Formats: sequence, structure tokens, C-alpha cells
Amino acid sequence: MSVDTRRAARPAPAAFRARGTAARRRRWGNPLAGLGSLVWLVIVVVPLYTLVSSSLMHQDEALSGDPLAFPTHPTLDNYNTVLHSGFFTLLGNTAIVAASTVAIVLVLSVPVAYVAVRTRSRLSSLAFRTFLLGVAIPAQAVIVPLYLLIGKMGLYDTLPAIILPTAAFAMPVAVLVLSGTMRDVSEEMYEAMALDGATPLRMLWQLAIPMSKAGISTVAIFSALQAWNGFLFPLILTQSQEKRVLTLGLFNFMSQFGVNIPAVLAAIVLSVVPIFAVYLVARRALVNGLMGVGGK
Repeated sequence: MSVDTRRAARPAPAAFRARGTAARRRRWGNPLAGLGSLVWLVIVVVPLYTLVSSSLMHQDEALSGDPLAFPTHPTLDNYNTVLHSGFFTLLGNTAIVAASTVAIVLVLSVPVAYVAVRTRSRLSSLAFRTFLLGVAIPAQAVIVPLYLLIGKMGLYDTLPAIILPTAAFAMPVAVLVLSGTMRDVSEEMYEAMALDGATPLRMLWQLAIPMSKAGISTVAIFSALQAWNGFLFPLILTQSQEKRVLTLGLFNFMSQFGVNIPAVLAAIVLSVVPIFAVYLVARRALVNGLMGVGGK
């Protein structure tokens, strides 16, 4: 081999430097990103720790002690007080509202998103854009006419009075997410099913829905969170104790217990546990759906 050939085969110094830099990055990682992650972890974990630890304290310790200190004599009396103050009724009503909202949103949003993606007419595009205007309308702007409408329908102080508006305000975002997910489905798959004689309904059921599971999961979790954490509709559209949900129940606990901070925090912990468990189970589908991965 000649000298020129050996020089040509030898890697350039810039390539060596690039390889060394990449190796050092792999070895040491990204210190700035690690520091940012650590700061964010502290911001998230410290309030959660304070919430749980304070809920295990006695009243005098919570008022006079350090909120970051672990309780000297942990107790479950606060949780016992909350559980015997109608908490299960609140939890049941909230679960009914959340499940019903998710069912309504999915049943209506999936076909709407499918039609918006598969129909190329101007009317369909205009209807889709008009439908998405709901994203820009806050609930506070329509609460008075909504209150009058619910009263005229005879639904005031019922769970449907909470379910229907919550589902209506969750649908624009649901349609937006689902339409983006269904656009990821290959056009060739639709054409192949059409050549086999499949109807639009069959293509929706056997192709679009199975390939859009991530988006559907995202919509379900988003709708459930919105229903679980809703406060305005239950506050305005219900009145009796039997129709109260968790958000209003926490509000009542604060009035009922006065300055009993540990009992209020115990009620918050108990209300967060169910929806947090759902998030842990479905977090991967939620992230994939929000990233636009769709069913791929």
C-alpha cells in the first residue's frame, strides 16, 4: 500500500475529535439536563411529600411544626375522619361522572374525527373548523345560559347536569387529537379495504379504531381528568349533598373542619389516588398519543 493510500485511509483529525466528544458525552451524559431534571424532581416531590406527611400529623403538630418534617407520631385518624364523612358517596358520584363523560366523548368524537379525516369536501372541513372553535370558548363565558338551559331541561341538581357540559367541553380537544391520530393511518390500507368491498363503517371499526388506540387512550385519560377535577359545573349545576363530587367535597371539608389542615390534606390524598393509579397504568399510551405517534 502506498503512502498516499495509507493517508487517505487514515481518519481525519476532525473525525477523531468528533468521536472523542461523542464518547465523552455518552460517558458523562448531559450535566445541564441532569441538573434541570433534578430541580424539576425537587419541585414535584417536595409538595407531594409535604401533602402526605402533613396528612399523617396531629392538628397541633401540623400548625406548630415544620411542614417538611416527618410526623413524630404518625396517625391515620385524619383518613378515618374523612372516610366517615361521606367520602365514598363523593367518590362514587365522581366515578360515575368521569366514566359517563369518557363514554360520551369517545362515542361521539371517534366518528366525527373519522369523517373529518376521510371526507374531503369543503362542508366537512368547515364543520370541522367550526367544531374546533369550542377550544377557544371558556366554560365561564357560557355558564349562565348553560344554567338556564339545564334548568329548562329539568336536569338541575342531577349528575347528567355535570356530565353533559363536561363532555361537550372535552370533545373539541378530543376530536383534534383523534383526527391527528387517524391521519397517521396509511391511505393504502383504506384503499385495500375498499377494494375488498368494505363499507366506511367497517373501515372505521376494523381499521381506524384499532390503529388509533394511542389517541383514543389519550382522549379517554384527558376526558377522565377533566371530569374528575371539574369544579365549576358541579358548583353551579348541583345543590344537594347527594349529588356532590370530590372537588366540592374537598371544599366542604375545608368548611367543615375549619383549620383542621391534616384532615383536608387527607381528603386530597384520597381523591388523588384513583386518578393517579389510572395515569400510571396508561401513561405510555398518553405520551404516545400526545406525541402524534398514533397507532404506529
